[in-house]
Amino acid sequence: MNRILIVEDNPQNLKLARLVLSKAGFEVLEAGDGEQGVRLAREQLPDLVLMDVQMPGLDGLGAVRLLRDDPRTAGLKIVALTAQAMKGDRERILAAGCDGYLPKPFDYKELLATVARVLAG
Repeated sequence: MNRILIVEDNPQNLKLARLVLSKAGFEVLEAGDGEQGVRLAREQLPDLVLMDVQMPGLDGLGAVRLLRDDPRTAGLKIVALTAQAMKGDRERILAAGCDGYLPKPFDYKELLATVARVLAG
């Protein structure tokens, strides 16, 4: 069973992602902010991290940089969850070190397809 860490500060988005992924058979870990997300990723080494981009404190891209700079977590697969869906945002987020990009609000089928594609890659 694949373990997925969801780093999300919005309780509704966290609940939706948890429900969809749990029902699909994934083990779900949760973090409510970037600092906790980095700590859990380093401790648990999940198969995939779903990272909210806009969070107070350490934002998602800052957390991605910390994970990419750490040899233990540099190879983690990370998908950005973001409301930033303007022209150029996808490219900027992928260039920051994410393996995938999922705009919010997300459809559960789109979430599962993105997770499957990144885990397979």
